Amino acid sequence: MSKYTQKEHGGLYELTDAARAELIDSKYYNKDLAPTSLSERNWSTYHISALWIGMSVCLPSFAMASSLVGLGLSPWLAVINVALGNIIVLVPIQLNSHAGTKYGIPFPVFARMTFGIIGAHIPALSRAVTACGWNAIQSWIGGAAVVSLIAVFIPSFQGMASAQYIGFFIFLAAVCWIAASGARAIRLLEALSAPVLIALTIGLFVWSLMLATGDGFGFGDVIRAKTNSAVVESNGGLLYVFLGGLTANIAFWATMALNIPDFSRYAVNQKAQFRGQLYGMPLAMSICAFVGAFFAQATSLVGIVNADGSPVFDPTVALKYLPYPALTFVVAIGVLVATITTDIAANVVAPANGFSNISPKRISYSLGVIISCIIAVLYQPWNIFNGPGAYIFDWLNVYGGILAPIAAIFIADYYIIKRRNVDVMALYQGAEGRYWYQGGWNARAIIAWFCGFILPTLGSTLLKENAAFSWIAANGYVIGFIIGLVAYILLMKSETLSFISDEEEAAITER
Repeated sequence: MSKYTQKEHGGLYELTDAARAELIDSKYYNKDLAPTSLSERNWSTYHISALWIGMSVCLPSFAMASSLVGLGLSPWLAVINVALGNIIVLVPIQLNSHAGTKYGIPFPVFARMTFGIIGAHIPALSRAVTACGWNAIQSWIGGAAVVSLIAVFIPSFQGMASAQYIGFFIFLAAVCWIAASGARAIRLLEALSAPVLIALTIGLFVWSLMLATGDGFGFGDVIRAKTNSAVVESNGGLLYVFLGGLTANIAFWATMALNIPDFSRYAVNQKAQFRGQLYGMPLAMSICAFVGAFFAQATSLVGIVNADGSPVFDPTVALKYLPYPALTFVVAIGVLVATITTDIAANVVAPANGFSNISPKRISYSLGVIISCIIAVLYQPWNIFNGPGAYIFDWLNVYGGILAPIAAIFIADYYIIKRRNVDVMALYQGAEGRYWYQGGWNARAIIAWFCGFILPTLGSTLLKENAAFSWIAANGYVIGFIIGLVAYILLMKSETLSFISDEEEAAITER
């Protein structure tokens, strides 16, 4: 074989034909995991912005700001919190995007460089299991639409204590069936989702505005509402709520901070992926935050509140107050289509492939879908989405603290340890390659991950009542990120096998 295994064009790398031919029989290489060729990297700034807008505009995005209003923050403070959190999380997302664009590698392969060929299953499964939790939440939201749809024809159904649970399982069964049916069924729904999501966003805002004005409150009364000091204090104080909300908003995209190479590998260049994400995500999330905060404050002003008097944060509550059954039917269908599409694309396909990747001969993609949906039930979303505190502190902050060190370790490895030099062929070679570490595992990465997540996780679970640990948990993403970053750099000081020098990189790269 030629001494060159990879070739570079304008800062973008791809495998040579000879390297691809040699790897064809490797069990760590297939067409789905192979680096994208230069001809496949055709996503412009527009395409990447559109991708992020499509992922951002969903009902859980509205709940980010409405949850903070429910915890006592003013609408504008809630919007600022969401915007700031999304700008912060854009940093690790952008940093981990670089390798995907430069080398064309997907997330599972990118993880091999840091955790080892086999150890890469740890970040992949961590991301997959988290996605199952989001599948549970989206199915609970979709289940509310199912309940409203049935209630149009059987009004008494909505009053049943078990109605929401029945709706959840019906929606989850539909998700499982459509996802297992394959890409064609998913594409048919995706074609409908974007305009439906935009219509729902506008509709939620208009409904909230009409609700407020109909009760004598103007637009200004809603947006100028002040922080509810009593509610904020009952939830730990202003600083605790604001920082906890900030951590939750960072954690909202913690999964994408890991698997962003799955998308950035198709970017035409680094400028396109950078600008596309910068233009697409923060603005879309800020708009959703404004609508969500406006909804929570407007409903609170007119007396639509939770049993304890706190503002509602779940946008599907609006379905119960629509004046006409025909309108309820149309909106419920819209919520179903939009939610099921977002859920399958973001939270079912990826974990199904992740589970299948563990043992491709035993676990098919369809079986992976079923496993994903079973795990979703185990999450018991009725406990996660039953109040703003549970959603912010018990869900987002918990998984954010677990995933943050992984994102930090990727960044430390790629930029500081490996200095952005990658032997692409070695990522697919197994024991013969430089990324095999010790039996396919990089124990240093696993130790650094444990060091990063243990304190925030304890603060969110076993030591939740301890004031000091509670504060650590409320800032879990940032704390876990910093600890994971520093620990990995210190642990990797003596490891040189996986490092590729500029001279070695030049020797294997055709230019």
